[in-house]
Amino acid sequence: MKKITNNDNLIKLYYIGFALLGVAAAAVGIWYLQKLLVPKYQRGVVEGSMIAEYYQSEEPHEVLFLGDCEVYENISTVALYRDYGISSYIRGSAQQLTWQSYYLLEDTLRYETPDVVVFNVLALKYGEPQSESYNRMTLDGMAWSLTKWNAIEASMTEDEHVIDYVFPILRYHSRWSELTATDREYVFDRDRVTVNGYYMRTDVMPEAGFPDPTPLTDYTLPETSMEYLSRIVELCRENNIELVLIKAPTLYPHWYEQWDEQVRAFADRNNVPYINYIYLRDDIGLDMSTDTYDAGLHLNLSGAEKFADYIGDYLVSHYNLTDFRSVPEVASMWENDIVFYDQLRDAQNAELAEYGQLQSWGANAIEN
Repeated sequence: MKKITNNDNLIKLYYIGFALLGVAAAAVGIWYLQKLLVPKYQRGVVEGSMIAEYYQSEEPHEVLFLGDCEVYENISTVALYRDYGISSYIRGSAQQLTWQSYYLLEDTLRYETPDVVVFNVLALKYGEPQSESYNRMTLDGMAWSLTKWNAIEASMTEDEHVIDYVFPILRYHSRWSELTATDREYVFDRDRVTVNGYYMRTDVMPEAGFPDPTPLTDYTLPETSMEYLSRIVELCRENNIELVLIKAPTLYPHWYEQWDEQVRAFADRNNVPYINYIYLRDDIGLDMSTDTYDAGLHLNLSGAEKFADYIGDYLVSHYNLTDFRSVPEVASMWENDIVFYDQLRDAQNAELAEYGQLQSWGANAIEN
């Protein structure tokens, strides 16, 4: 029998180390390719960047908004702070479904407990998963946890698989032909696209006439969405959070009176306020010839500041919220946000003056 020498052991260790180094190099390569291939959402459709931005926000947030574009485009978080000292965040995303709002609230509670949660009710009309592209814009940005896993399982369409969310390279491996300079520029870092969740637009396109609403065969709001709304109510109660249900003041997509009645009945049964701001457009002071950038689907900056002022008055009148303008350490954080907010406004206005439209900011009008 051959005697094993120290030299033989060193050779074995060398090969094991070499193999481990190869595995590590392959893992790093795959990790880099995944970072390169996933969509960056930094130009055009930027909504996919919104959910992840929450984790970089340092301020405490006493008010949390949940919902789709009817919150993240229609309410200025800076106006809420400037006018009332309210520190808020909008955890909004394109076509955010009710169960996604529930899991985003659950996710938020891992980091902080707001005093008030404001939920926009438009998504209640959806009772089943709608679109992988919209799912991705909400789910990919969530930090990994059991909450994210549950949100993925609740949201997947028939052709989606959980493993594609765990390892996005499996989903996006074929994007080679679509890569742009933006993909290479933002492999590791992203620019901010919102101010505490608010997506700003300063351009103006007056509200136009909308098509007559299509009559429905059944106006009953889906059981699944109403069940998750009940879960939002319970989660808020368990954490001593006040819940407010709202319908944003924009008119399209159409919000049927039958849906409104069901939400109002739900709110009455559960002793939570529900405010339909469609009926309060004049009180808010909205002028939809100047306060929208996409013919009435969403508010622009002037409209979002007016709506924030109106809803902010309600919040400070009904809830014991802190005026963070008088809390130096928080006020300094908000001053940084205000600087960024003003820079966004000025950059967009300068681009409008030069081109007549917003090019680098994208001209997408995501319906919900």
